[in-house]
Amino acid sequence: MSLKLVRGTRDIFQRENSHLRKIIDLCRGVSERYGYQEINTPIIEYSEIFEKTLGETSDVVSKEMYTFQDRNGNSLTLRPEGTAGIARAFISGKLRDQLPIRFLYQGPMFRYERPQKGRYRQFNQVGVELLGIPEHHADVEVISLGHHILQELGLVKETILLINSLGDIESREIFKQKLKDYLSKYKKDLSKDSLIRLDKNPLRILDSKNIIDQKILEDGPKFIDFLNSSSKEFFDYTCEGLHNLNIPFTIDQNLVRGFDYYSHTAFEFVTENLGSQNAIIAGGRYDGLIQSMGGDHTPGVGWAAGLERLGLLVPEVDGSKRPIALVSISKSIDPIISKMASKLRHDHFIVTLISGGNISKNIQKANRVNSKFVIIIGEDELESGLFTVKDLDSGKQDNIDFDRISHFLKAHEND
Repeated sequence: MSLKLVRGTRDIFQRENSHLRKIIDLCRGVSERYGYQEINTPIIEYSEIFEKTLGETSDVVSKEMYTFQDRNGNSLTLRPEGTAGIARAFISGKLRDQLPIRFLYQGPMFRYERPQKGRYRQFNQVGVELLGIPEHHADVEVISLGHHILQELGLVKETILLINSLGDIESREIFKQKLKDYLSKYKKDLSKDSLIRLDKNPLRILDSKNIIDQKILEDGPKFIDFLNSSSKEFFDYTCEGLHNLNIPFTIDQNLVRGFDYYSHTAFEFVTENLGSQNAIIAGGRYDGLIQSMGGDHTPGVGWAAGLERLGLLVPEVDGSKRPIALVSISKSIDPIISKMASKLRHDHFIVTLISGGNISKNIQKANRVNSKFVIIIGEDELESGLFTVKDLDSGKQDNIDFDRISHFLKAHEND
């Protein structure tokens, strides 16, 4: 039996869990101010949910999905992203009459990628989706929400907002043909992946990380030059909306998103502090997604943030509540220990029990778990009804009767 971790996965222990939980809580709190409510969808979905929506030529579908058959022969996939599952839930839940809907989600995703700093095969995302608003102000809203979260995390000065327009279907088809014509002249130089994409979906080549591909693209056609009037107007209004909120941005004409369902606005908040995994929040508009899955035409826009990447950027602050250590020096007093622990826990204290050994070693154990107070309980304390409460920070001791211990601890926990 191998006890090694599966490559690309990791155990997340108490301290990091606490750190990541605070980030999730902050994201949830800010999102709720914008009217977003939490949704949970299954970790597994039928594979076609992702195959038909993300695009057959996307790296995720062609190389990275964890797909398997169940005992009935159904093809199932561990979700590689959150949007397609939420679109499926919107359709199957018959939620159209509730539009517009603002969803917040968080949880694990799975992709068979090469592990590196900030990128794992099981990773966690926090994301938002706004369904039912076709106008540009929905795009401005979700981008401003991401910007607001980065502000409250203290990261906004470390990030740059990149934005581009992918246009509507008409604009995209015209640009796609122009791009294909241009790239066809460089077939002998393109990477193997880009040659495959050239016939199936040349837009994917814009997202290539291959240095030669990137060099070829420098002189190629740009999306923004092929936008029809309505697409250009949509993008201009979006940019104006960001200017109005004093959200700085840079137009990146080679920015595309990795999935086929995007249209119009595409954006990323990037940082230089994580190496090659520089995107920490990324998203865009996907007006055709729900219709492509069999639902009615429903505009949508959203983003997802990598929780582990945010965790690497946000300084850890140990703001956890410190436990109270109950030290027992005699087995005969277990009943009073149990009673005191129950009372303190009902009064919202964290309690850890330490028994056996001498008092000095037990106090060392209390220090190791970062206790603020230790309460020593022995035969003498039981007989007198007064219990020794020691402040491990100051070294001060007080003798307190049973009924006043909670009041005493609350009065001095911030000393």
